[in-house]
Amino acid sequence: MIPQFGEGFAGEGPNAAHVNTMLGRRDGPVGVAWATALATPSTGHAPFVVVAAPNLPVVPFTLFVNKAAIASERHAQLTWGAAQAGVAAGVLELRVADDDGSLCLVTAVWVDPAADDEEAVFEHNRLATIAAVNMGAAGGPWRGHLDAVEMPTNPFFRRPAT
Repeated sequence: MIPQFGEGFAGEGPNAAHVNTMLGRRDGPVGVAWATALATPSTGHAPFVVVAAPNLPVVPFTLFVNKAAIASERHAQLTWGAAQAGVAAGVLELRVADDDGSLCLVTAVWVDPAADDEEAVFEHNRLATIAAVNMGAAGGPWRGHLDAVEMPTNPFFRRPAT
């Protein structure tokens, strides 16, 4: 399997979600990245296995890597609670074929330290995870996606028209 890379964004404001994904074989470069990320936490960043319930990891085996350093107790609760559950729900909904357990998924997840709505954080992470994995499965992104873009923009920056 060729590694699949994806990006997904859902929602707006501080409860929006941005998820990047890498899906591939455990015995390939994605597996190496998965194990390396798990084994090298840093201050504010503690990668962990995504679970459907305690002691029940999702399939494919999925690693949650927080992109924003944990800034407060509430931010930690939203990251490890609602965002993680949203990623789990997205992975479960996708039903990625992994009958022999040979795949692994890395999710890099942004939770804004100003987030305040756990239901919105859950739903946006679910949707962003689905979008990212689907983009990877479709072989994207590819140059054709960018042909209609006149000026790069994102939810945090929009250059004024001249």
